[in-house]
Amino acid sequence: MKAAVWLLDLFYPPRCVLCRKLLQKDERDFCTPCRLALPIFDGPWELPPEFSGAAVALRYHGTVREALLRFKFNGCSFYAGSFAPLLAAAASTLPLPALDAVTWIPVSRRRKRERGYDQTFLLARSAASILDKPLEACLDKWRDNPPQSSLGPADNRRANVAGVYRLRRGAACAGRRYLLLDDIITTGSTAREAARTLLSAGASAVYFAALATGRDP
Repeated sequence: MKAAVWLLDLFYPPRCVLCRKLLQKDERDFCTPCRLALPIFDGPWELPPEFSGAAVALRYHGTVREALLRFKFNGCSFYAGSFAPLLAAAASTLPLPALDAVTWIPVSRRRKRERGYDQTFLLARSAASILDKPLEACLDKWRDNPPQSSLGPADNRRANVAGVYRLRRGAACAGRRYLLLDDIITTGSTAREAARTLLSAGASAVYFAALATGRDP
């Protein structure tokens, strides 16, 4: 195993997830300058009624935005292991002992097929392991609606996601308290619709955490 890691490092030397510069031997995932300059989100914002609590790790701009675009669209699925500790750290500010499980906001089957993976599932799987909480697949995105980023005003975004999620077959949410995870939140329309689906299925509480946000605190 050590030999395999050594060969990987030789032919594919590790680079900073954000600036893509080669990492030094004592650095992991992020180079020291990027780690020190991480744009930590220092909210909170007004809490939507669907959430019992919410937290966000980073601001979605600069090298964070560029890295997340690579993560979502350019095949950099391995970034999940680098970003998950930041997401878990943000989520740890919520009342984790009261939670029954972690779940996530899924992409549609079409987008998963195009990308080859669901980036939010990868984040949630790693974050749930760090938080020592079970991961449950609760939601399906059954309609492939237009990307939220293309729609502008909040009213358009809310209409775009109305009814796009449904409870996954076999999921039993009644009386359970969930930590709902996502990669990026802007207006919150997508997250609120996913939370409403869980609550309509009987979930007793939904807490929310995202890796990054493009909104102001």
